[in-house]
Amino acid sequence: MIDLFLNYLRYERNRSEQTVLTYGKCLRYFERYFKGKEDNLDWASVDADVIRSWMENMMDRGEKATSVATGLSAVRSFYRFALARGLVKIDPAHHVQAPKKQKPLPQFVKEAQMDSLLDASCGEEYKDVRARTIIILLYEAGLRRAELIGLDDDDVDFSARQLKVTGKRNKQRLIPFGEELANQLKSYMAIRDGQVEKNSEALFLGRDGLRISQSTVYNIVKEQLRQVSTLKKCSPHVLRHSFATAMLNHDAGLEGVKKLLGHESLETTEIYTHTTFEQLRRIYKEAHPRG
Repeated sequence: MIDLFLNYLRYERNRSEQTVLTYGKCLRYFERYFKGKEDNLDWASVDADVIRSWMENMMDRGEKATSVATGLSAVRSFYRFALARGLVKIDPAHHVQAPKKQKPLPQFVKEAQMDSLLDASCGEEYKDVRARTIIILLYEAGLRRAELIGLDDDDVDFSARQLKVTGKRNKQRLIPFGEELANQLKSYMAIRDGQVEKNSEALFLGRDGLRISQSTVYNIVKEQLRQVSTLKKCSPHVLRHSFATAMLNHDAGLEGVKKLLGHESLETTEIYTHTTFEQLRRIYKEAHPRG
């Protein structure tokens, strides 16, 4: 039955060979499990409790939730196939729930590291000033990479000190900014206008005068953050995480951070509360008599 199902995946569904191999491995593992559990068990007599017991066994063996979910996906697909072909009379996997996948905590750069980077001297060439401005803007406004790239000159309001940002699904939000970012943006725009022939209304331009590319922004951030951080992935989104973590560490309300980040749901923002241990440490040291 397993071979019939795998041939169906391979030749009728055109699934990748890696998927076929993975599903085959999961199904044979499950078959060994239930046959070792009871001698008279077969694919037609397995029930939902046996499947749940197998999943618990995998988790007890130290398997990650993603691996257990993949195993269940293989069993579900197999039983849908077998039921449609009349090989079994019931689908015991239909109502079995996969384990919740644990979301990894967001990686962020520590405040002291960001201070070290931003307080260091910067070159006067266009690319150097542009790089510094991008880092400060991502860190102080918590923008996504696409939001930064999409900024036009008209989106910067120096009198009100706010940015008009277009986020996901073209939703716009206003983000306030302080004196440091205001001065940096003015310096950048002055150097840009003096050294680059503008062919776009974009705030950040390449040497061709057109809107800066995603890969250029990524490489700028990676090069800059590698100077102060040992994180494996030094991406623009790390600076967004760093913004949110710093805000919460300095007593910003969760609802306010949610609005600044442009999140739809508060649950998305709440993941950053797991990274604010430094705030708890500070409260403990200040409040506990022997802290």
